[in-house]
Amino acid sequence: MARISVLGISGGVSTPSRTTAVVNALVKAVALRVPADTGLIEITEAAPSIFAGLSRGALGASGEAIIQRVEKADLLVVGTPVYRASYSGALNYRALAGKTVLLAATGGSPYHGLVLEHQLRPLFGFFGAVTVPTGVYGAPDDFVDAKIVGAAIIERISRAATEAVSLLNSSDANTAVATRVG
Repeated sequence: MARISVLGISGGVSTPSRTTAVVNALVKAVALRVPADTGLIEITEAAPSIFAGLSRGALGASGEAIIQRVEKADLLVVGTPVYRASYSGALNYRALAGKTVLLAATGGSPYHGLVLEHQLRPLFGFFGAVTVPTGVYGAPDDFVDAKIVGAAIIERISRAATEAVSLLNSSDANTAVATRVG
């Protein structure tokens, strides 16, 4: 496989961030399986640039550069903290059409884990993205000082990364994307 670009997008709002830790772990896990150029966008840092205008044309150069990074990525690893049983953030739906997306979330309770299946997966489906079958959810017991320590989440990160690479290599995925987008 040719070198791919993997871009993590973390909606984490604290430092250190458990969400950013999970997104980084997933990006690194994919890069262990396939040659990849990796990057990370943290919404806390990107927000002033990407929310500076009400339309893409109203964005400055830094906001446009962020949107272009998303559009050019082969794989997006998107993570969000869960607040009141839902995701955070604003998304540019045009940049997500046809993208392969690996979903991740963190929350204050293991009971919020279904946010991946009941909110994020349908959201990205609506945007025309192809989501990796395994999503990764991290609860407080999976971390010590925002570092991933839970055996189950480490295993899910590994499985999700393998599935993401497989999906990127799959001609069926390419056909599905072409059908969905075109």
